[in-house]
Amino acid sequence: MKLGIIGLTGSGKTTLFNSLSKAKGSGDKNISAGKRLNIKIVPVPDERLEKLEQIFKPKKKTPAYVEFVDIPGLEKSGKGAGNQFLSNIREVDALVHVVRCYESSSNIPLEDIEVIDLELIVSDLESIEKRIKAIEKQTRNISTQIKTEAEILKKIKEGMENGQPARNAGLLPDEIKIIKSMGLLTLKPVIYCANIAESDIDKDEEKLLFIRDIEEYAQREKSEVLTVCAKTEEEISQLESEDKETFMWDLGIKESALDKLVKSSYKILGLISFLTTGPDEVRAWTIKKGDKAPAAASIIHSDIERGFIRAETISFSTFIEMGSFIKAKEKGLLRSEGKQYIVNDGDIIDFRFNV
Repeated sequence: MKLGIIGLTGSGKTTLFNSLSKAKGSGDKNISAGKRLNIKIVPVPDERLEKLEQIFKPKKKTPAYVEFVDIPGLEKSGKGAGNQFLSNIREVDALVHVVRCYESSSNIPLEDIEVIDLELIVSDLESIEKRIKAIEKQTRNISTQIKTEAEILKKIKEGMENGQPARNAGLLPDEIKIIKSMGLLTLKPVIYCANIAESDIDKDEEKLLFIRDIEEYAQREKSEVLTVCAKTEEEISQLESEDKETFMWDLGIKESALDKLVKSSYKILGLISFLTTGPDEVRAWTIKKGDKAPAAASIIHSDIERGFIRAETISFSTFIEMGSFIKAKEKGLLRSEGKQYIVNDGDIIDFRFNV
């Protein structure tokens, strides 16, 4: 999972990135792609994995990972946009759009959002117009799918000419599949990250007008919204675990920015995690919600999918309640699932296969 952090200069996006990259357990997987693009690979916090480690005491624990990319910011004039900026966005799975939401600030958050939206719309519109022209030049043997593609693109184009991104076009899943190869930037899922001032941390979010405006805007396009104070998050990230918990408690912060971002990104991208255990390793694996057992097995190794026999499965909560696989099996709670089984979040799975 790769998340691109975007925003106008001064939005606090790099401060947020720094807080994520310094989070406990983030390790040293820091990649610098040139002078201005920074990438950080951070383990996904998962209490279930921690508990399994305590029970099985394996040689190692391997969490799922999320990759954050700090994409260079735009100035409000649009200056800074270019092929590299657009290319960086094209390579991520979803966007974390950081918006400055200081009540005392002169900026208007929705206007800041629209500045970046406009840059992405212009880029997409150019791609769409080129594709439509290419289709229209095909005078013979045009397939039904190509005709459908043209209709979808014209629908998106009409919305874009009125300032609407592709994700607001109300496309069905099948329609999105047809135009997926276009790589439209405004079709990417978005998490709006409202960066509030330290003085607003303990305030009721419903009373912060800027937050309400963003939530209403996001609701129209089915995007996620979360609230953070990037400056405070950066300070928290530098503390030891015990001090961190005390500091967060004193400020009334229930979840770190990393926890919030991971939950929102899994939700908006339709992802879940399943778990594997053993004396050598306990591990979390990320798959698409709705994936069946063989597809989940392929994430571990293609041979397991190819030789799939069954998936011995138990939910994490049931396993913790039973305390062991032996007790779970005695009570008939360790299930044997076949190829049609749809994996649930938190399933502990032992794949049986033969190749």
